[in-house]
Amino acid sequence: MQIKFRLKNLLFFITFCLSGYSYAQENSVARVWNEALLESIRNDFARPVVHARNLFHVSAAMYDAWAIHYDTGSPYFLGQTVHGFPIAYQPTTFEGDVEENLSKTISYACFRLIAHRFRFAPGYQEIMPMIVDIMNRHQYDTAFTSTDYTSGDPAALGNYIAEQIIAFGKEDGSHENFNYTNFFYSSVNDPLALDQPFDISSVQDPNHWQPLSFETFIDQSGNPIPGATPAFVGAEWGNVKGFALKDSDSKSFSMNGGNVLVFNDPGKPAYLGSDSKETALYKWCFQLVSVWSSHLDPYDGVSWDISPGGIGNITSYPTKPEDYATFYDVNNGGELPGIADGHDLNPKTNQPYDEQIVPRGDYTRVLAEFWADGPDSETPPGHWFTILNTVNDHPDLIRKFEGEGEELSKLEWDIKSYFLLGGAMHDVAVSVWSIKGFYDYVRPITAIRYMATLGQSTDSDKNNFHPHGIQLIPGLIEEVNEVDPLAGANGEHAGKIKVKAWRGHDLISDATTDEAGVGWILAENWWPYQRPSFVTPPFAGYISGHSTFSSAAATVLTQLTGDPFFPGGMGEFVAKKNDFLVFEKGPSVDVHLQWATYYDAADQCSLSRIWGGIHPPMDDIRGRILGRKLGAQSFNLAQLYFANTLVTTTKFKSSDWLAYPNPVSKDGIITIETDNQHHGLELYNSVGQLIYRSNESIKSLDLKSLDIKPGVYLLRSNENAQSQRIIVQD
Repeated sequence: MQIKFRLKNLLFFITFCLSGYSYAQENSVARVWNEALLESIRNDFARPVVHARNLFHVSAAMYDAWAIHYDTGSPYFLGQTVHGFPIAYQPTTFEGDVEENLSKTISYACFRLIAHRFRFAPGYQEIMPMIVDIMNRHQYDTAFTSTDYTSGDPAALGNYIAEQIIAFGKEDGSHENFNYTNFFYSSVNDPLALDQPFDISSVQDPNHWQPLSFETFIDQSGNPIPGATPAFVGAEWGNVKGFALKDSDSKSFSMNGGNVLVFNDPGKPAYLGSDSKETALYKWCFQLVSVWSSHLDPYDGVSWDISPGGIGNITSYPTKPEDYATFYDVNNGGELPGIADGHDLNPKTNQPYDEQIVPRGDYTRVLAEFWADGPDSETPPGHWFTILNTVNDHPDLIRKFEGEGEELSKLEWDIKSYFLLGGAMHDVAVSVWSIKGFYDYVRPITAIRYMATLGQSTDSDKNNFHPHGIQLIPGLIEEVNEVDPLAGANGEHAGKIKVKAWRGHDLISDATTDEAGVGWILAENWWPYQRPSFVTPPFAGYISGHSTFSSAAATVLTQLTGDPFFPGGMGEFVAKKNDFLVFEKGPSVDVHLQWATYYDAADQCSLSRIWGGIHPPMDDIRGRILGRKLGAQSFNLAQLYFANTLVTTTKFKSSDWLAYPNPVSKDGIITIETDNQHHGLELYNSVGQLIYRSNESIKSLDLKSLDIKPGVYLLRSNENAQSQRIIVQD
């Protein structure tokens, strides 16, 4: 089939906007190099964990240059011992203009780091001319390689920073010197051959991830890999040194003779097996993915208001799997009524959001494509850097840290925001992929095909009954009878299971003119709504990286700006009619993806992975919850660097504690987490009035019982005066 490919960079740099505002022309040196890094990621293999690490390390290099030249804050690498790796720095005076010196240090550090980290990228021949051009435009000599910064040369300092980060990266557990290869992991299941009929014997255990076998695999960045069975990316990433991850949140497990860490273990997912409750939840989760595939038809007569007035504004998530059914709307898609009914007013204009009525099938298809990050992917962590850059360009943005104090320069804001987001994205990658490696959980493409091939589990009197088979849902999941068009010429498929779903790539010859549509297909042929050369990411499902990356990023952006809302009260991406979808024609109308808050965007991203056939609810919700914790944890540690109040650079101070989620609903519960006992907390409102005090150590704070109003509050330890700003929403 013919697939449309968009030009590199076109997706975001031209069409992504906030309330119609496009990119600013005057960028800081930090922004220039961040854009270069994102473009380098687009020209590399699509490895989210690798690029989350790249984004953090390059951001930390820029931050260290800032801390040294402006003599403010504590550097992350320079003069520190990071996870047992000492990095010496001798205080040095750099003569001349501080801003020019900083520009030179950042440029040399980023140039060296990008050249090193992407030296084996398939697009290296595009990357190098790009970064050389940046150096040439600044009249910086790329042949200058000295690292003797004590001479007072800011370029040498940049080279030294890069040299030390490169050395650290060889010992940080990523296996960079071995092309990030797994040392211990091996798949339980044989590969699923996508060009052959589904072979149930390839699934030795339906609770575990199954590799996919392609004639030609094309990763999410558009790189072809002929005759490939892609390996599990990042199965041992729990051994990579993170940013704010806490030793107390980790445990070690054995993986084929090797020891690997898992961080923030959310508990096991539901397994198909002897436990009837778990089996029922397993079926419910993966059946929902199949049912939502029927929502990809723009001509089914269903239309939604997808404006911020019609969707978004979720205030809480289910904390127990048995409550998932009270959150997701199985038959119609999205959340059940009353959970995400939108915002009454745009708080920036004090006006209602304009309705945007579009076919549900266009909305769901655009959602799946947009948040998958497309063939020119900067991967999910890079995607949120792109969103951050667009936020930073908006004319309504006020660059006040946490919304308070003096407005920061564009350069300082960029450097600090990159360090904040980079630390969070890196910690998400380490934590989430440690969980993926630990549980090695199955993806929908295997689970749906497997259950349906076993049969149905609804009617025990029929010959195709199997206790682990899929459950029948009239109009959505049914059995094939003898006169069914799917029965085959000789009735060979009679008795099998069929699903109403997106019909797959066989019906698409030309992606510019053809649509597969939704209809009845044999469940053994079920496909995710993804490109035929990609199908499903090459790593386990549980938990969702997209959900966790997005929730963590939304937390960082909310705390950074001191405002849960996008500048101007709305972010927007426009998918033009018949000029956006990659592997089939569409959408049938212009679709404006719109978000009032950062969390609205994150929640939309999470749903996109279900409609895209990649994750069930089991993977999603726990990712959203963990993301809020990791985002807040990373933000709080970064603040200590900015304020130069660290006792150690490798872990939290013994007296540190963390409160999350933040923001929180006025009727929500704040979780208090600490490694050690603290002696009570106090909550103050924005005018300094004491709202609540506990002289005893507490693990949670129920805001509903306090009957407080939305606003900004200060949560303060009465032991050491450590405090955290809490944003309370309606």
